[in-house]
Amino acid sequence: MNKKRFSLKLDVKSGAVDMSHGSGGRAMAQLIEELFISNLDNELLRQGNDQACFPVAQGRMVMSTDGHVISPLFFPGGDIGSLSVHGTINDVTMSGAKPLYLAAGFILEEGFPLADLKRVVESMAAAANKAGVPVVTGDTKVVEKGKGDGIFITTTGVGVLADGINISGDLARPGDSILVSGSMGDHGVAIMSKRENLTFETTIESDSQALHDLVAQMIEAVPDIHCLRDPTRGGLAATLNELAQQSGVGMALREEAIPVKPEVHAACELLGLDPLYVANEGKLIAICPADQAERLLAVMRSHPKGKDAAIIGEVVADQHAFVQMETSFGGSRIVDWIAGEQLPRIC
Repeated sequence: MNKKRFSLKLDVKSGAVDMSHGSGGRAMAQLIEELFISNLDNELLRQGNDQACFPVAQGRMVMSTDGHVISPLFFPGGDIGSLSVHGTINDVTMSGAKPLYLAAGFILEEGFPLADLKRVVESMAAAANKAGVPVVTGDTKVVEKGKGDGIFITTTGVGVLADGINISGDLARPGDSILVSGSMGDHGVAIMSKRENLTFETTIESDSQALHDLVAQMIEAVPDIHCLRDPTRGGLAATLNELAQQSGVGMALREEAIPVKPEVHAACELLGLDPLYVANEGKLIAICPADQAERLLAVMRSHPKGKDAAIIGEVVADQHAFVQMETSFGGSRIVDWIAGEQLPRIC
C-alpha cells in the first residue's frame, strides 16, 4: 500500500472509534494505515488490495473461519487479538495442515477507545509474528454505539495439507487411544475469574496458544493419527461427544488420567463448573492406534506445549456413541452433551 500523509496523527491515547472510521473516507484510511498496516505489516497486506494473492503450495488446501466475541476483551494470558489468531491457526492445524495465511474482519462499535484497539491489534500482530502466519488481508466496519460490544473479530485461515495425511473426526476406531496435550479448563476459568472479579492465591491464565508446531512434530513421528481436535467451547466433554458421533463409536475415559490443575479444579468447585465442560484455547485431543500411543505421548511431552500430555482413555465399539468415564471413586458415569451454555462469550 502506498503510504499516505495525514495532517494529524490519530489520537490513540484518548481518542475513540467514530462512524467516520467505517465510512471509506480519509478517517478510515488513516485508521487502517496507522493502526492496522503499521502493526500487521507484511508484503501482501501492504499491497492494499481487497484480497491477497499468493502461490499455492503442492498438496490440498485447508480453510477455516472463526468469529470471536469474547467478554472480557482482555484476560489473564491473552486478549481477543491473540485469541483470534490462535483459534483460527488451531482450527486449520487440526486437519494436519500447515497454516499459511490469515484474513481478519473487525466489527468496531462507535466509542470504542483507540487505545484499546491499538492494544488488540498489537497483540494480534505479536501472535501472528510468533506463529509465522501473517494477516494478509482484512476488513473493518463500524456500527453505532449500542449496536455492538466494543469489538468483534472474525479470522479466516488457509493452510496446506501434505498428500498422505488423512486426519478427520470420523476416523476414530474401536481400540484407538485418546490423548490430550495438557490440563483442561484453564482458558474458561481464566475468563470467568476476570469476568466475576474473582481472585485466587495463584493467577489462573488462559492457555491460548498456537499449536501448529506441536502438531507438526506429532505427525512427523506418528503419521497415522486418526483424529485431532481442539476442545474449545463445551470443553473436553463436548468435543469427545462430537468425535464419537462423527465416527459412530463410544469413548471410555479414566477420570484420574485427565490432567486438571489443582487451582482450576478448586475454581470450578467454587463456580459450580465441571472442568470437563470448560473451554480450552491451547490444548488438543489426539486419537491414534493404541500401538502408537506411547510413541505419540513421548513426542508430545518432549514439546513445551505438550509437556503435560496424557493418555486418558480408549475408543470402544458402541452403537449409541456414548462417552463414559470411570470415576476416581471407582464408579462410572455418562459424560453427556452439555445442556445449554455453561460459559457464554468464552471465545
